[in-house]
Amino acid sequence: MGVVTKRSSMTFFSDPVSHYSHRVRIVLAEKGVTVDIVDVDPDNPPAELADTNPYNALPTLVDRDLVLYEPNIMMEYLDERFPHPPLLPVYPVARANSRLMIHRIQRDWCGLVDQIVAQPNAKASDAARKELRESLLATAPLFGEMPFFLSEEFTIVDCCIAPILWRLPALGVDLDDKQARPLHKYMESIFSREGFKASLSDLEEDMRS
Repeated sequence: MGVVTKRSSMTFFSDPVSHYSHRVRIVLAEKGVTVDIVDVDPDNPPAELADTNPYNALPTLVDRDLVLYEPNIMMEYLDERFPHPPLLPVYPVARANSRLMIHRIQRDWCGLVDQIVAQPNAKASDAARKELRESLLATAPLFGEMPFFLSEEFTIVDCCIAPILWRLPALGVDLDDKQARPLHKYMESIFSREGFKASLSDLEEDMRS
């Protein structure tokens, strides 16, 4: 059965290479939301963005009179606004665990990715690559325990992890290691999802072409 497209009057101002914008685009694609995605150069944002977002920052989601400019809040809002398929667990304990996992991804991996992207040739970025690689390899066994990350179903946590894993070649992080097998299997599964493929910007597609 095909994805039922939900009517929407949303605009999503997206940085086509940012993993923060990408995680929201995955949610939009997985839920089949009709949305006007506006690719924005963060160094040259349109006046319309400054008019709607006091921080003039990306990503920004506009849904009629609502303006959101924090990606994790956007993902939760979209999950509540378009309940099917659900991307957060129903039960409070599982839901809290999902939120905690997103917080850990933020603290443990996102800062390292941001460091590498901001200054790819800096010494600090070499250290960040090493730390990110080691952290992913240490976590690799968890990716083999269930079909998705610590879950039987695709969740909002996968939406945060997948953009980072997709960018590893572009970040210069190599996972050619026996230890990484569960990670590679997970990546094959996630990257072949219709929602994931639909979420990619042209520049993101080029990252692995």
